[in-house]
Amino acid sequence: MNIRNKDLNLLKLFQVLYEERNASVAAERMNLSQPALSHKLAKLRSEFDDTLFARAPRGLTPTPRAHQLAPQIQALVRSLESFYDYCDEESFLQREDRVHIFSTDFIEQLLVPRLLPEISEQAPRLQLVFHNTRGRLPRSELETGACDIAIAGFFEQLPASFYQQKVRKEGFCVLASDNNRHIQGKLDLKAFLACGHLVTTLTGDLDGIVDKKLHKLGHQRRIVAGLSSFLSPATTIEGSDLLITCLNSVAEQACLSLPDLVTYPCPVKLPDVDILQIWHQRTQDDPLRAWLRQRIKAAMAGRPSVKS
Repeated sequence: MNIRNKDLNLLKLFQVLYEERNASVAAERMNLSQPALSHKLAKLRSEFDDTLFARAPRGLTPTPRAHQLAPQIQALVRSLESFYDYCDEESFLQREDRVHIFSTDFIEQLLVPRLLPEISEQAPRLQLVFHNTRGRLPRSELETGACDIAIAGFFEQLPASFYQQKVRKEGFCVLASDNNRHIQGKLDLKAFLACGHLVTTLTGDLDGIVDKKLHKLGHQRRIVAGLSSFLSPATTIEGSDLLITCLNSVAEQACLSLPDLVTYPCPVKLPDVDILQIWHQRTQDDPLRAWLRQRIKAAMAGRPSVKS
């Protein structure tokens, strides 16, 4: 038996006739004329080599063969309808799905509080799972499906099969304790170099963008420790003479929770960072993931409010 020669629409006709037991009601439900329904019913009977629905005083009555086929046909039709509902762009937000996002703790703190309420309201069966990028582009994960979206500010040299979208531009500032003894009113290069520094390193490398700029100027800063988080260093510098050169949003979030901390312009000129979301071409046309990427872009465009 070859499914290519089968008319699957006849299964839907069977389901409706079995439920209604009336040809006129079935024709109206399927938006068919009586002659069209009779033609399809003839094909259905030929398909299964059985009358299936015999005339009765009050409509139609199923034959024993129809009763035998009904459970499987009804299950098949429900499954097909569910499949096409799943593919329907107008109902994709009701899909049950799980999306894996590779990012950093900074991105999570910035994004999740803004994104989850919208997902809960509009796509309630969608689950998000966040993973740490560990300072690298999750190329194999994007290609195999273990990662749906990657978000960070350090992705470079993307393969041709990857898409990218800028979701935020960030500048740098210096985060310090208001009681830092080396800073008198403003942070100049001399005070900057007099302090110890904490850095965020996801790869273990302590020679970052600040250090490369300083080397060109003939200077070197004293790095006390490299930490694996963008957020935890702020709690370490409270009440100390240590500094962190970080993205503006990281500093703003820290100042919201730690009143002792203040920000200064960085005495070393640093380029802004473009934060990108990356995805593979295999998810480019998926409507749910396309919608989520739009919501991520909108959420990342906002900024936290800083206490005056």
